[in-house]
Amino acid sequence: MASALKNLSEYDENALPSAETLRFGIAVADWNAKITHALYQGCLDTLLKHGAKEENIHVIQVPGSFELTSGARLLAGAHKLDAIIAIGCVIKGETNHNEYINNSVAMGLTNLSIATSVPCIFGVLTPNDEQQAIDRSGGKYGNKGVEAGATAIRMAALKIALQKGDKLKIGF
Repeated sequence: MASALKNLSEYDENALPSAETLRFGIAVADWNAKITHALYQGCLDTLLKHGAKEENIHVIQVPGSFELTSGARLLAGAHKLDAIIAIGCVIKGETNHNEYINNSVAMGLTNLSIATSVPCIFGVLTPNDEQQAIDRSGGKYGNKGVEAGATAIRMAALKIALQKGDKLKIGF
């Protein structure tokens, strides 16, 4: 597992741009609420820590991870946003339902990003069991919500920089 090699809450805080002027949408799945609410808190804390204003963060809850794409689309239609974060958790369990849901959400968010030009961040855990979900929502491997928040800030700032015509450097 990749997260076993990296703490999901670790990132270079100094390399992250300010989120002071950015607007975010967050869609949170209610299914596996103990996990998704911890992910949401990690995401929200990260956005606020980097200057995002609470009034520029629009949050909705959807029934489950499958509905995250629809929720993200509703957010994009209701608000002028710089990035949307989808937060969910699909635990593998005894059937293959997780494959269908995870693939649908990933493709849906990708397509929504392309269609709206608003970066949509996949903050969905895809663990094999509940313990892995706990470990990645504030447990021993950090919080994927923190990673999703940091990614949203970077992508929103990138979108704005490109719209302004800024010359960007690659950090090699």
